[in-house]
Amino acid sequence: MSARVLLNPGREKSLLRRHPWIFSKAIKKLIGKPIAGETVDVFDSQGKWLAKGAFSPDSQIRIRVWSFIQKEEINDQFFFDKIQSALHLRQHTIESANLTGYRLVAGESDGLPGVTIDVYDNILSCQLLSAGAEFNRHLIIQALTRLFPGHAIYDRSDVEIRKKEGLELSKGWIKAPENGSTVAVIQEHDVNIKVDVETGHKTGFYLDQRDSRRAAGRYAYGKNILNCFSYTGTFSLHCAKHGAKKVTNVDVSDTAISLSKENLRLNGIEEDVVEHVQADVFKLLRKYREQGTRFDMIILDPPKFAESKSQLNGACRGYKDINMLAMQLLNPNGILLTFSCSGLMEANLFQKVVADAALDAKRQARIIERLHQASDHPIATNFPEGYYLKGLICQMD
Repeated sequence: MSARVLLNPGREKSLLRRHPWIFSKAIKKLIGKPIAGETVDVFDSQGKWLAKGAFSPDSQIRIRVWSFIQKEEINDQFFFDKIQSALHLRQHTIESANLTGYRLVAGESDGLPGVTIDVYDNILSCQLLSAGAEFNRHLIIQALTRLFPGHAIYDRSDVEIRKKEGLELSKGWIKAPENGSTVAVIQEHDVNIKVDVETGHKTGFYLDQRDSRRAAGRYAYGKNILNCFSYTGTFSLHCAKHGAKKVTNVDVSDTAISLSKENLRLNGIEEDVVEHVQADVFKLLRKYREQGTRFDMIILDPPKFAESKSQLNGACRGYKDINMLAMQLLNPNGILLTFSCSGLMEANLFQKVVADAALDAKRQARIIERLHQASDHPIATNFPEGYYLKGLICQMD
């Protein structure tokens, strides 16, 4: 018999709305001695069964719910069915865009808290970030092997958040390919992208910006474009493919710039169309302002500025500063694509920050399009925290 958890009075409300997190302060009593990651049954204060989930004694999120169905067993078939369902939900997206790189499992939004799985051609890159995901690692890998028998599997559970779950960081091959290479080439619309699952950001690449990169291409024709925080230059690939006059990639990482140059060659794009500048974006934008350098289009896709609520005010200042600088560098009728991947930065707050930046820049900005994470990164209605990527396309006066 599994361990049982009794909630404090009134703390069942979120579960009745099927939110998958139970915080430590919601728990009145623990009956039994579950180990980290083990499945427990959850009851309200009156003893009514509510859910079953993974117990995490070291985390403020004490339980992550696997199922709201009492008879459902958390076993090998459970994980196989969940991953297979996630694949079926994405089938139209995969086939309609001929994708060979996509998110297969998006954690809570696919009913698998703490589990992220991305497909990069013939490599599955996995992040198991919760105690429950780690406890059931062998069942998850078993399910992936059944569904993708010819694929290699790489572990990218090298994320600091695992420490909050009492877990060590983990990285390396789970199932290596014959050639042992961690590099894959994926297709995204009409662009080829080189991905290294060992050294790349996140699970290897930013799949969530796929639609935004395509949107950038729609506005690129004939423009002189500045691509800030360019990473491996994939926004620029779409812009160059769709007739950009000139694109300048800016990133502080020489490794990212080297991979960006490889992506240019992979797509047959001349380096006289796309140039690279290794620099701190904030400092370079100020330098361009002093020099009077102007652009027709600027892309701002910075890293996450806020990891916690205590960092949110500082993040707002950072977003405001960088957007103000970009607006000051844009020609009349210039286009700004600006993004926040900070989950704590709500969409309305981000829009307000961009509006304040326009006031400080003494420019009029008009939002002409809103962007968000690609459809293989769904947002379950019972888990609004799954909405993290916000983007605005603005046209300046």
